[in-house]
Order: sequence, then structure tokens, then C-alpha cells
Amino acid sequence: MIKLNLPEYNFKILKKEGKTYIFDSFRKKYVVLSPEEWVRQNFLTYLVEKKGYKSSLIAVEAQIKYHSMLKRCDALIYNSKGEMIMIVECKSTETRLSQEVFDQAVRYNYPLQVKYLTITNGLTHYCCEINYQCRKYTFLKSIPNYN
Repeated sequence: MIKLNLPEYNFKILKKEGKTYIFDSFRKKYVVLSPEEWVRQNFLTYLVEKKGYKSSLIAVEAQIKYHSMLKRCDALIYNSKGEMIMIVECKSTETRLSQEVFDQAVRYNYPLQVKYLTITNGLTHYCCEINYQCRKYTFLKSIPNYN
């Protein structure tokens, strides 16, 4: 897989019937290793290993309701009180992190109202903090630590 702008981690990789799988320690199962999945596994591991997030408080492919449609965000992160604090949207390294990608995370956030929106393609990472009272968001220089 492509080297990312993240620390390197050792993952359990399995080849079976012509497909490659990666063990998802968050969902506790092997999943097909797509380019987007590679970014997701690396980025979420980075959040746990380097930023202090708790793996037990990360929901992968979390289902959310947007208007009357069910959507899935790549990851939804909770704090120790069970409050949603961050949406993470992962794209493959070939996907440019455009306004369209950011808007996707914003749409997912409408019903959730999290504090942080994060988008990554494994090479570039953007995180913004949302201030609902002032109705504005601020892009941060780095991903915030859990505490």
C-alpha cells in the first residue's frame, strides 16, 4: 500500500480467494483492504497511538440519519461521557480534499453537532473546530489530542 503522511503501523494483513484483507481492531474483524480502508486504519491508529484517543470510543462506519436518509461516516469519536466529539471522513490518497469532501462531513454533522470535523486522504489532514454560538469554524494547525 502507499506510504502515508502518518507513522507506520503493523497491521494484520490476510490474502484470501484473491482479495486482501486488513484486521480492523475497532470492529474486531477482517475487512477488504481498499485504498480508503488503508487510510482509515492508519489514521484511526494514529489517533489512538499518538493523540490519546480511546479505541473503545471510536465507532467505525457509524450510521447517522440525515434528513430521511441513512448515511455512514467513516468514524465517529466519543468522549468519556458518551458525547460525540469528532467526525472523521477518510478518502483514498488519490482523492483531492476538496470543498465537496468537506461539505460531505458538514452534512453528516447537521444532526450530530460535534466539536471537530476531520477529513484526511492519508497525505493531507484537515481538522476544524466548530463554534456553534458564533456560527463559525476554525481550521486547526494539527489534530487535537483527546484530552
